[in-house]
Amino acid sequence: MSAPQRPPLIDEDYEPPLDPATASRIYFLPNLMTAGNLFCGFVAVIMCIQAHYAMRSSDVITLEAADLFRRAVWLIFGAMAFDALDGRLARMGGKESLFGAEFDSLADIVSFGLAPALMVFFLILSPTQGYPHFREIGWLLGFIYLLCAAIRLARFNVITHPLLQKPGVRMNKDFVGLPVPAAAGTVAALVLFLLNLAAHERDLQRWALVLPVLMLLIAFLMVSTVRYPSGKQIDMQTKTKLTTLIFYVVSAAAVVVYKEFGMLICCFGYIFYGLFRHLRRPKLVSGIPTTPSNTNSNPPL
Repeated sequence: MSAPQRPPLIDEDYEPPLDPATASRIYFLPNLMTAGNLFCGFVAVIMCIQAHYAMRSSDVITLEAADLFRRAVWLIFGAMAFDALDGRLARMGGKESLFGAEFDSLADIVSFGLAPALMVFFLILSPTQGYPHFREIGWLLGFIYLLCAAIRLARFNVITHPLLQKPGVRMNKDFVGLPVPAAAGTVAALVLFLLNLAAHERDLQRWALVLPVLMLLIAFLMVSTVRYPSGKQIDMQTKTKLTTLIFYVVSAAAVVVYKEFGMLICCFGYIFYGLFRHLRRPKLVSGIPTTPSNTNSNPPL
């Protein structure tokens, strides 16, 4: 008696749902913006390391270190601008690809993960003369921020993968979890705020107990299910209410006039707006999207 034949382990007639050549296609303009994002993040990392050496491992923020940290902050903001442009250019030209999404995430982990984590370790947790144990756990808090940023980006790539998309269905326009660029922007704005205090010879000690808690909150929000408004749907034909327009104009004016303070208030306003909305309407944000609509894309995470 012959043994029963087993089905073949490999289906020779199987066709993958995605074409490798199309998925790995490199589009010039979007990926050029992503390369600009990565460049800004890389130089920001270098500036943070140079600033740390300029401080000579002390709690005194020297003029040279302050200047280097400011450059790193503006490089992070520049990376945020490049990050906004690459996705918008890809969507406008219909040139989105899996390569572009993966390249963007790799650039983001440097610009919005590693660079802010170094700022957390080298500067934000540095003025802790009265709490030396904060310095001992500073590396851990920086790593927690970096870890949450990496998890956030990995989750984004998984949820937005084409194999998980349902044609004709969109769950929600909001981000699920605090976007990594927004988290990095908050860290950068906080660095500018601390540098401003140091420049005016104000005591940074009073912030020592608040800063570690704030960094942990930002890290937690990145991997949470708290929903945050997305600006990806805004274009030249987007309509808005007069009160909303006035709010944005006032916010922009506050940033221009008050600079470091205005930027920090705007970042905190965005963070706590999503958090308070989550607490007031828990059923709408208790999990990954609930109510479909008629647009044709997956929820941004």
